[in-house]
Amino acid sequence: MVAPKYGHALSVANSPHRPDESVLLNQTIHVTCVDCHNPHASTRVASFPAGPRIRPSQALVMGISATDGATVVDPAVNQYENCLRCHGTSTGKKTSVNFGYLPVRAVSATDRLNVIPEFDSTLRSSHPVFHDRSSILPQPSLRLNMLNLDGRTSGRSMGMQILCTDCHNSDDNREFGGTGPNGPHGSAFTHILERRYEFSQAPVPGKLVTNLFPNPNLSAQGGANGGPYALCAKCHDLTKIMNSPSFSQHARHVVQDGFSCSVCHTSHGLGAQSGTVSGERLVNFDIRVVAPNGATPISYNRATNSCNLTCHDHPHGRQEVVSPGRVGRIR
Repeated sequence: MVAPKYGHALSVANSPHRPDESVLLNQTIHVTCVDCHNPHASTRVASFPAGPRIRPSQALVMGISATDGATVVDPAVNQYENCLRCHGTSTGKKTSVNFGYLPVRAVSATDRLNVIPEFDSTLRSSHPVFHDRSSILPQPSLRLNMLNLDGRTSGRSMGMQILCTDCHNSDDNREFGGTGPNGPHGSAFTHILERRYEFSQAPVPGKLVTNLFPNPNLSAQGGANGGPYALCAKCHDLTKIMNSPSFSQHARHVVQDGFSCSVCHTSHGLGAQSGTVSGERLVNFDIRVVAPNGATPISYNRATNSCNLTCHDHPHGRQEVVSPGRVGRIR
């Protein structure tokens, strides 16, 4: 029996696609084939160029500008412009437990389902969907090529920008070595993610964490069954992350304690500015897991590599600076 897949919710009776509907879908958010594909212009994707340009299968579709979240782009030039018909400033966006666990970040814009602030080029860090990747903060773990679904062979070159569909994609897509359709049509993984990316949760923030996959074997870095963070391993060498001198406690937190990357890192970008969380390295804590250390707000200081928060029922204070002399003594 084939397991059901997570996918876009097709239109319901009260919100079908209409030929004269607004490009920016407010209140009547739905997904039909023609919202993402123009049946008169779509052509087969014979090769897979780097992002952010729209693919031939989406030729002459409509989009929304990332500059203001309202201006119509006809036709969409970049793939993300088509996605912003629903995932930008649209009103009426909803969350559902059926889509999977959704972290709540320490720093977030008012509309946390609007991805435009999360990818803004003015942020300290974000995944390079709307803009080129930063040369100011190089990523030692970044691969030259993305890994195919088998988690071993090299796929498309990393390039300077990535596509929405590099993360949100069919789990058997043809671009990365499968036999299924490309794009966010359906995936065995929550949030229509191409590969496994598991989350840690806590019944009470700051208390003991429910690790969905404790003590994961990170030696198998990719593929659908290659570990809880196979999606991250598509672009990042997890071995380098676990051995990174920039934060020597990665291995302790992830391998030994089983914390997900999502506890400390947001997957899009910061989404807002904060005086206590700088946003560097995509650090933005999930407040469904961590809590303030007493009356002090949750904070992160990259210069001293220190956090101020309560996690797994243990308070971390600014005095607990990670340094070569303190490795293994964070609590």
